[in-house]
Amino acid sequence: MNGGETLEKMLDWAKRLQAIAQNGLAYSKDVYDKERFEAIRKISMEMMSEQSGVDMEQIKDLFANETGYATPKVDIRAIVFQDQKLLMVREKHDGKWSLPGGWADIGLSPKEVAVKEVKEETGFDVKAVKLLGVLDKKCHPHPPSASHIYKLFIQCEIIGGQPTVGVETDAVAFFPEHLLPPLSTPRNTKSQIEMVFTYLKNPNEPIYLD
Repeated sequence: MNGGETLEKMLDWAKRLQAIAQNGLAYSKDVYDKERFEAIRKISMEMMSEQSGVDMEQIKDLFANETGYATPKVDIRAIVFQDQKLLMVREKHDGKWSLPGGWADIGLSPKEVAVKEVKEETGFDVKAVKLLGVLDKKCHPHPPSASHIYKLFIQCEIIGGQPTVGVETDAVAFFPEHLLPPLSTPRNTKSQIEMVFTYLKNPNEPIYLD
């Protein structure tokens, strides 16, 4: 097992320990059981900090500060084509390109999130028309992540607006499949971009489901 595989495995164990601890804290009544689950949570944070180099307090805020039953996070990405080209945005965080999108918001449906994210990140008004895929991030070649994440890919159609950058993006452009820009791999991979182009060529392609 190489270094990357070892890191990924350790992060997976840490996430599973964190979920066990969070669920135990949510449902246990016995004070001694709660102490044991707090100890498991602390071990999971130490594992995450050791493997990632991130400070324990940051790990606690980002990774082990939730309550209630542990569930995956949901990331929604909008798929927008124009003239056989795919709409993408350049992320200020890493200077690379991604599909418009972000975390699902409480109170909004997946379609509403897709529409909102496209408007905020690109300036275009769109309507959401079709679910293309539900992906589990661990099944795809993303960098290791502290969270277990489901990704929803929703096709949208432009109905108005003009291209403008958002708070977290500094460029908006359309790309053909054969001229893709450097990709922000925490957000989308080359194989995922290739997948969405299959729906452009074959609109009746069944929904992708991990």
